[in-house]
Amino acid sequence: MSLDHLDPAPLPCERPAEAAVKSRPTPIADYGLLGDTRTAALVSVDGSVDWLCAPAFDGEPLFGALLGGPEAGRFLAGPAGPAAVISRSYRHNTATLQTVWATGNGRLTLTEAMIAEVAGQLLPTTILVRRLAAEGSPVRASVLFDPRLGEQHRQPRVRQGRDIVCEWGPLAVSLATSPRLDVVPGRLLTFEITPEEPLTLVLSLAYGEPLIHVDPATAWDLVGRDEACWRTWAEEIDTAIPFHTAVVRSLLTLRLLTYSPSGAPVAAPTTSLPEDPGGIRNWDYRYAWPRDASIGVGAFLRAGKTREAEDFLGWLLHASRLQRPHLPALLTLTGGRVPKERNLSRWPGYAQSSPVRTGNLAATQHQLDGYGWVLDAAWAFVERGRRLNSETWRAMRGFADLVAATWEAPDAGIWEVRGDAAQHVHSKVMAWLALDRALRIAATHHVGKRRRLRWETTRSRIAAQVRERGYDPARNSYMRTYGSEDLDAALLVLPLTGLEEPGSPRLAGTVEAIRTELSAGFPLLYRYPPGQDGLPGTEGAFLPCSFWLVQALANTGQHKDAVALFEAVLEKASPLGLFSEEMDPASGSFLGNFPQALTHSALVQAALALRDTVPHPQPPTDDTQREKEQ
Repeated sequence: MSLDHLDPAPLPCERPAEAAVKSRPTPIADYGLLGDTRTAALVSVDGSVDWLCAPAFDGEPLFGALLGGPEAGRFLAGPAGPAAVISRSYRHNTATLQTVWATGNGRLTLTEAMIAEVAGQLLPTTILVRRLAAEGSPVRASVLFDPRLGEQHRQPRVRQGRDIVCEWGPLAVSLATSPRLDVVPGRLLTFEITPEEPLTLVLSLAYGEPLIHVDPATAWDLVGRDEACWRTWAEEIDTAIPFHTAVVRSLLTLRLLTYSPSGAPVAAPTTSLPEDPGGIRNWDYRYAWPRDASIGVGAFLRAGKTREAEDFLGWLLHASRLQRPHLPALLTLTGGRVPKERNLSRWPGYAQSSPVRTGNLAATQHQLDGYGWVLDAAWAFVERGRRLNSETWRAMRGFADLVAATWEAPDAGIWEVRGDAAQHVHSKVMAWLALDRALRIAATHHVGKRRRLRWETTRSRIAAQVRERGYDPARNSYMRTYGSEDLDAALLVLPLTGLEEPGSPRLAGTVEAIRTELSAGFPLLYRYPPGQDGLPGTEGAFLPCSFWLVQALANTGQHKDAVALFEAVLEKASPLGLFSEEMDPASGSFLGNFPQALTHSALVQAALALRDTVPHPQPPTDDTQREKEQ
């Protein structure tokens, strides 16, 4: 690498326009995910880390250009000047991202990873390793290291020694390079990389503890060891699951979105990526929803992963202990109360979508359906031969008791509409599911006769009420709320619950009504009729619903249609196999926070449904066999 042609460094207050300002935002689908199961980075196709919160998923942004523009900081490592992307992919069954550009007569490759575990042990610090390597001929490259912490884009106190160290009180970040670069935060460096000498950059992060210096050569070795851990982890995933490559990538993504210190799954690593570009539908998803997490646990369990389920149940037991038997709609990653929702100042938002928010008002809502999802996850754990410990079973009994006592009250529903509570049919179905799964668990765990009878009686009452008040005979479908004329795509889970018998005309009618009336154009679905949530603006198709429809079709005997739909939705994935929460039906652009754990959980569950409902050829009758023999 030659450092003979460093560009003149601007003054610290200057921002090189060509390095920091873009005329239009990078499409959400063009971002890659790096993670170490504590925090995560989003990396653009030009090699810029535009989002990284410290020290955890829900911490303050260290690089926030994704939402805050150039003043919020970023970490660029890529080609200097025009370059064409030749390829971009994760290394097979790992979390290591590789981008290759063609530039001039050579190629430039960026290989990057955040180190999660080595030999099964979580590293004591977050480490991001990035290596630029030239091939063919020398290549011009650029590095811009510009950390800016938090809402006010705070500049660090900088110390220069063996590494460059940036400090903000208890938070410290170091950058080591090999060969050595004279990095100054906020200054763009442009230089030449030769094929014989790649450049390795190592970012280390510490909070409240001393920074650990990691030599770049050692860090590069750790990348290889980290990849070996991921490949071993991926090898344990059931190979009989169809669309195995997409399933493995989704499970890897879900694992990256799990906060290892507590076992809490984060809904997404971002806040305020818009559901309506330019509008106000911008929410903070950097927390743990027990409902979404339970769906992910079911995916892990059925794919052959039990450790993740055990970690989640352990976190839930700890997180809910102070509010039990009430189950909060969402919690922080350590089990605390989610901060009050507020808007950040000086943050223009992605594609000028403001406000940029932290905290989430949904934490104050009553969402009845969450209990059903959690008890269903606990039952899936028991169904696979595991046993709940006494405290976990006590907590689950408490959840079931609360459902039995309060199920008739209105709630906010799964979609967290910011309006009056209502009698959501999906919520009632999930209340039925909560009691049904509690009774199934009780078959192998101790429960008193009176409690069992109360659960059985209430389960019957819920089923009767839902069938009477939640169903519209004229539409041959269950509806969104009692007496409503609106459909709800969340009711695609009906075939999975057991409330209706397999082959029920009501099941078939509900699935077909949602499939046709909530269609956003094959293979996409709206979650409810657009414009029916009381907020200004619109939203896109909700991607988990498409995967729920795959499950519903598979479980109602329409396997061929289910496979065709699944294949069509997979084609909507990002080039790296990642999914957001929503998609613009007209443009195909991703909307909402990214990557979205719920979408990836639903993908895995849909693939599992395809595996478990494969039509088996019928054995030939005697007449058919005689005809073949003749």
